[in-house]
Formats: sequence, C-alpha cells, structure tokens
Amino acid sequence: MLEGEDKLIKRAQKGEGDCFGDLYDHYLPPLYRYILLRVSSKQEAEDLTHEVFVSAWENLKGYRLRGFPFSSWLYNIARNKVIDYYRTRKINVDIDEVDPDLFKLASSVEKEIDFALDFKKVKTAMSKLGEEQQDVLIMRFVDDLSHREIAVAMEKTEGAVRLVQHRALQSLREILEHGRPNN
Repeated sequence: MLEGEDKLIKRAQKGEGDCFGDLYDHYLPPLYRYILLRVSSKQEAEDLTHEVFVSAWENLKGYRLRGFPFSSWLYNIARNKVIDYYRTRKINVDIDEVDPDLFKLASSVEKEIDFALDFKKVKTAMSKLGEEQQDVLIMRFVDDLSHREIAVAMEKTEGAVRLVQHRALQSLREILEHGRPNN
C-alpha cells in the first residue's frame, strides 16, 4: 500500500491529476506484470495496462474507501480487461514469450540460477491450469497480494480464494511430478 494512499485517492477524485499520477506510478509495474503474465505479449500487455488506468481514472469518482486496498480495485479492473481481451480476440497465449526477468524473486546467485532452470518447467505447468487458478497463483505469489486483496479483485470470498489456491498448488505439483494433474 502506498503511503498516504487514501489522501491521494480523495485528491485525485477531486480532479488532481498529479495525485492520480502518483497512484499510477506506484501500481503500474505490478499491474503490467500481472497482465503480461496473462496475455504473454508485451504490446498487448502495455495496451491493456493503459486501458486499466484509463478506466480507473474515468471511474475514480465512483470508487469508495471501504477498508479494501485500492490495488484490489485496480486488479479487478485488470482481470476484467484480460477477460474481455480473450473474449474479443480469441488469441492463443504463448507463455514462452514471457520475459523470465519479470520473475526474479531470488536475491542470491544460487536462487537465481535455480529459478532460471525451473522457470520454463513452471511456465509450462502453469499453462495447464485453469484461468482462475493461474490468476490466483500470479496474484498471490508473483504480485504478493493477500488472500483478502485477491478475493476483492476476483469478487470471491477469502475462503474461495484459499480453496482455488490450494487446488491450484495441488494440480501444479501433480503436473510437475507426473506431467498431468491428478483427477
């Protein structure tokens, strides 16, 4: 969460573009990464990320502080943009085009090497999961969102998100161990 975020939102709602710019600067990288992982095309990810922020700006006056992070609202918009993208374009995702540098989670050289070796295997396995399971895993483990934030973004209960995450991890483990999910 961005420091002083609530004040920035209120000022942006009054039309102060520079305040929305601060929100944009803070949330652009994680939203772009989320969208890129879903569409696997840099150009499409850039376009969709732009659409998310245009939509957020246009609907900002209707946003209400309800105890949920602003990021949950933005992720909900992003998720809906990705869904619309697939509904209208019917383009196949080539997850191999995703830049592995976006996933550098390790700080030590050893972890980075392990990560690079396993990246392709995990990408391939993730592509075998359902959209909802992919969304939950990306939001939780790549973007480090809480279960509550994911629940708001996906319009589900926290329990439902935890269940989807649990099943996704089980399926991912089965795919990685046996090449297919255990049904």
